Amino acid sequence: MPANSIDHDQRFMSLALALGRRGLGNTWPNPSVGAVVVWHDGAEAVIVGRGWTQSGGRPHAETEALRRAGPAARGATLYATLEPCSHHGKTPPCTDAIIAAGITRVVSAIEDPDALAGHGHALLRASGIAVDVGVGAAEARHAHAGHIRRVCDHRPHISLKLAVSADGKAGRAGRKPAPITGEAARAKVHLMRAMNDAILIGIGTVLADDPLLTCRLPGMAVRSPLRVVFDTGLRLPATSALVRSAHGTPLWVMAGESAPEESEAILREQGVKVFRLPATVSPLPYGEGLGVGVAQPDTGVLQPLDPPSRPSPSQNGVYAGFGRSIELSKSATADFDRREGDETAVPPAIDPPAAGGRLDLLAVVHLLAERGITRLMVEGGPTVAAAFLAADLVDEAVLLRGPHPIGPDGIDPLEALPLTALTDSPRLRSRGIETLGEDTMESFERV
Repeated sequence: MPANSIDHDQRFMSLALALGRRGLGNTWPNPSVGAVVVWHDGAEAVIVGRGWTQSGGRPHAETEALRRAGPAARGATLYATLEPCSHHGKTPPCTDAIIAAGITRVVSAIEDPDALAGHGHALLRASGIAVDVGVGAAEARHAHAGHIRRVCDHRPHISLKLAVSADGKAGRAGRKPAPITGEAARAKVHLMRAMNDAILIGIGTVLADDPLLTCRLPGMAVRSPLRVVFDTGLRLPATSALVRSAHGTPLWVMAGESAPEESEAILREQGVKVFRLPATVSPLPYGEGLGVGVAQPDTGVLQPLDPPSRPSPSQNGVYAGFGRSIELSKSATADFDRREGDETAVPPAIDPPAAGGRLDLLAVVHLLAERGITRLMVEGGPTVAAAFLAADLVDEAVLLRGPHPIGPDGIDPLEALPLTALTDSPRLRSRGIETLGEDTMESFERV
């Protein structure tokens, strides 16, 4: 069988993709890449090195695989899930290491949309190395969705988690807690947390449930995501579990511009990062009570990252589906201080919207992207979930369904929106249903 046969390429790219998934949620601001070095001896193919992006984003996957391959890399083929970088950052370019190692062929799943990093293939070809692109492209686009979304749309790739009872409710009447899912489903949620850079909730959830928002799977506490709280009025208690754990697991608070400075000082002393963002004025027609609004032109919304020059989403079909949601969600905002919840509880209303104001939702996701967040999990509650859906900022969603009903007086999972806003959305399609003990989990992705 030829050394560069399609079967060989697909096999080794599948391995590289599996390796890259090991780092999801743990490599931001860099993408989690997988790489495999393969020596071909006639019909035989031997893996001589493998690597994936390490914690914090470096070393990169390619240099890790080459380090493990050592001298055996000379004359070998390198498989990488993303175009090798060609720029000098905190580490030298991967292209330099590939050329120095004597690699004769590089197989990449996709090109890098980042204009700064994305000249690796051209440099490799100029050095006489054969380059093939496109093997495993669909899987790679999904694996690197956070990186691509951050470059093309200037925001993280956003996943939404909802949990409902058998009759489609998220809590009991009066916003009383209601257990919905079992252990298998909760374990799945914790795994999702570990595979995201950050997890987001509103202040209502904090005040009602005092959550920790860490990954509590055995041995995976270190993979807990950064926690993000919407708190326009800085009401986050210094005694909360989130604040008390801020030195061990980072906590960012998105506050309004007029929030008390004394409260900010107290939180900062505990290791909490506080970001002040503009509020909004005009409501958008997404449903009464949702609290979605439009930022005024003079509010000083954070500027997005510089737009990429190579390749733009409209110029390259590889990135179809990216680069357009930003237009649909311009200046979308939400009131995040009311009625948040999770799979076990829906907290009561705390204050009317005017008490905390409305944060500019798009300014928040821009800020997260500027700070390096590529994958964001929204685990807030009815108000937060509805706001992200209404703003067309949901790229993936997971809908957990428990086996028991709550009753007709139960609380709906989406504030002022029917559940069909998710399940029948023209912008999302179902990827299938999985059984988790007595529960089911349906996954959705952006069309």
